[in-house]
Amino acid sequence: MPVKSENTILHGAVGELEAVIDHQADKLSQDYIAVCCHPHPEHGGAMTNKVIYTASRTLASLGVTSIRFNFRGVGKSEGDYADGIGEQDDLVAVVDWSRREYPDKRLILCGFSFGAYISAMQAVDLSTGLLISIAPPIGRIEFTNFQRPDCPWLIIQGADDELVDAKKVESWAHKFPEPPELILMPETSHFFHGKLTPLRTTIESFVLPILSPEQ
Repeated sequence: MPVKSENTILHGAVGELEAVIDHQADKLSQDYIAVCCHPHPEHGGAMTNKVIYTASRTLASLGVTSIRFNFRGVGKSEGDYADGIGEQDDLVAVVDWSRREYPDKRLILCGFSFGAYISAMQAVDLSTGLLISIAPPIGRIEFTNFQRPDCPWLIIQGADDELVDAKKVESWAHKFPEPPELILMPETSHFFHGKLTPLRTTIESFVLPILSPEQ
């Protein structure tokens, strides 16, 4: 089914937030909505990043309306970088908006790198129904007070990631009593150069069995 992308502006904690809604052209066809978080704003991260773009549109292709947005200070989003604290407030504002626009839908949170940190830290408080963490920055950002959400959780990590140590991610994932599903993609760098198709397939394989079977 074709995926359409629509630009919109949302109201955040410190001003307007720029966002894109990825969805199937005909209708909302699943019991979930998704919110996707981009990599670090101080290192060129934005909602147009190819990894988070791929993740969001993959979810949309499965019938899940997906919202990707620019954190404060990125693109047309107002405000300034706030050390990951304010960015969590941005995520909360986008999720609140999404739940008003699409009531009675369960939440998928997806994030890449810095965005994986932001989404993971808010997963419990936002009652997330499914969490996708792509290259979570273990060893680069402290996941202080992180709690494992009580939902299906997928971690996708490049085995040859030059920024995030794959072994640290693997050790972190395995420490939980109920470990997440961890997919180590071979010969894959941090930015998944040349690996977007396998990334898409990995997300599809994890998400499809979880989506409402009657849809």
